Amino acid sequence: MRAAVITEYGRPPAIAEREQPQGGDGKAIVELRAAALNPVDLAVASGTFPAGSPPVPYVPGAEGVGTVVESGRFAAGTRVWASGRGLGVLADGTFAERFAAADEVMVEVPEAASDELAAALGVAGLAGWLPVTWAAPVRAGETVLVLGATGNVGAVAVQGAKLLGAGRIVAAGRDASRLAEVAALGADVTVEIGDDFRERLAAACEGAPPTLVVDALWGPPLEAALTVTAPGARIVHLGQSAGVTATLPSGLVRGKGTQIIGYSNFGVPLDAVAKGYRDLVEHAVAGHIRLDLETVPLDTVADAWARQAAGPDAKLVLAR
Repeated sequence: MRAAVITEYGRPPAIAEREQPQGGDGKAIVELRAAALNPVDLAVASGTFPAGSPPVPYVPGAEGVGTVVESGRFAAGTRVWASGRGLGVLADGTFAERFAAADEVMVEVPEAASDELAAALGVAGLAGWLPVTWAAPVRAGETVLVLGATGNVGAVAVQGAKLLGAGRIVAAGRDASRLAEVAALGADVTVEIGDDFRERLAAACEGAPPTLVVDALWGPPLEAALTVTAPGARIVHLGQSAGVTATLPSGLVRGKGTQIIGYSNFGVPLDAVAKGYRDLVEHAVAGHIRLDLETVPLDTVADAWARQAAGPDAKLVLAR
């Protein structure tokens, strides 16, 4: 079968012939329809991912939407989304005509969703949705600050917080044009990250200090955010795009009773992932959640890989 194959760590995949995956022992075989390309795929392919990387050559892809060929849990022909249990991280992933996935990680895709939308809302969508619905559920009327709101994850977090009843949403990011788009999605005020960010963030939060922070950045932006949060604020930390370290004064953490909650999709119980995925897709089908996506052929995976490394505006989805 045709598949994207990593033959050397640190290099993009190329289309090549690969043996058909084998099912059984709790593994299903799925015929691919669409698969989102994610930063984690590039991280795993670097050979330095903290959770490890499969031995080369291997097929990347941490998630995918497809039709069940064989499964001990779902009938043949069922359309499912799959991610987790080492898929594309410890073993071959989804960027192939067929892939093997653990039965327990598969979720039936709501009928009204397109393949591309169902794929785009998986890893990235859940990383924005579950922090505000599961890790630290939004409280009615509260002020929510989203750090990294110009990315796909942050955009979903903004819309999710709005949908769940946040009273005020402050969106922070580096791209001014993308911030304007996030404002149209529901952010009440936007703050561009750059010079004087701390002062401008303080002005944006004056009179309504954030009680929930969704942080996809870490580093200096979080350091600034901690100075404006309310006592007892919850910080859900899910990314380090602005730096791998942050200096947080003890007094601001202890004195405010700040809660810092580490978040990763990999750490969420499977039942919560399944519910969150179904809820998110249904909201998107109903028009409550929007995500820019671009579909590209699987055969152009090397070009898509380069675009992902550069930081694309739209969510890239590989389709057969």
